[in-house]
Order: sequence, then C-alpha cells, then structure tokens
Amino acid sequence: MTYMQRIAAAGVTGLLIAACGGSSTEPSNVPPAGTTPPVTTNTVTITSAGASPRNVQIALGSRVLFVNNDSRSHNMTSDPHPDHNDCPDLNQVGFLAPGQSRETGNLVTARTCGFHDHDSPSQGLLQGQIVIK
Repeated sequence: MTYMQRIAAAGVTGLLIAACGGSSTEPSNVPPAGTTPPVTTNTVTITSAGASPRNVQIALGSRVLFVNNDSRSHNMTSDPHPDHNDCPDLNQVGFLAPGQSRETGNLVTARTCGFHDHDSPSQGLLQGQIVIK
C-alpha cells in the first residue's frame, strides 16, 4: 500500500468511527463522578458535554461558581434527588439560564457534597461531587 493509500484508509476509518457516535445517552466509558481525583477549583462549567470538572476540591468555607455555557437551561441542586437536602448551600445555584452563573453558599462543613441537574437527574454527565477540606 502506498503512503497516500494509507492516509486515505486512515481517514475513512476515522469517519466511520465518528459516524458511529452521536448517541444522546451517556457513553459507557465515562467514569461516575468521584472516581477520578478531585480538581482543586472553585468553578464548574456546564456545556452540552456536561459539567466540568465533575469532581472538585475546595477549601473549607469557600463557594463554588457554576457557569452555564450550554444553549439550554440547567437546574443545579444538591443530592439526593428529589429531596436536595445533603448540602443545602448547593441549592443556591438552582436554575441557570444559558449564559448565567451563580455561586453556592459558603460550604463550611468538611465533607463531600454531590450535585446534579434537577431537571435531568439521571444524566451522569451533569452529576458531580464537591470535596470540602
């Protein structure tokens, strides 16, 4: 096979792989929130790909800013669904229209708080954890 034929074959293979994607459900290879080491940050960004990072670590007494960069609204709340009573200070984020951002309350107890989109509670890419240390 010539060099150009190998390049063409690689391109076709890439297109076939890309064409097989596009499912609206969460891919099976996405690890659940909390299975990756937490990222030290005070910002969670929401896009069409989900929340990122999904596992954050903050200092005791800090707040977390949720930024909605998606084209649709999200309603970010504390676990568990539908009670939202694990970490009530997360519920201050609540409904975020596209382009909107809002902070949690001060997170003053050392623990791990789960969050999710109340309107899509089973969407794993919109679930995460905040580790407060």
